[in-house]
Amino acid sequence: MYDPVMNSEIVVAVQEDVLEGGRVVVDVDGVEVGIFRIGGRLYAWENRCVHAGGPVCQGKLMNRVVERLDPGKRSLGDDFSDELHIVCPWHGYEYDVRTGEHPADSRLRLRRVDVEERGGEILVRL
Repeated sequence: MYDPVMNSEIVVAVQEDVLEGGRVVVDVDGVEVGIFRIGGRLYAWENRCVHAGGPVCQGKLMNRVVERLDPGKRSLGDDFSDELHIVCPWHGYEYDVRTGEHPADSRLRLRRVDVEERGGEILVRL
């Protein structure tokens, strides 16, 4: 059933609130939403970890740690990939900030929130 309230755009911030590499967490009608600006693009997720409901969007942002292997599958140590993750502060669950997916199981994903920037204002649609 169509709910006009749940499909309307709501101004939640202005451009200066979310600079490159930054984020803001806002309350939209009782739903916390984390908005990130990465590579000039906005990404928005419900601030709720699928593991235990923690405030995932308030966790650390860090590049994914990957193990480098030689052709014989022996470890060459760890390195950082270009994949940027949000790390939930409660239990360390990680999600790709661009896709919302957990790196080991793509079925575990954050709830995407539609976000748009128009005229210097940041709008979301739940």
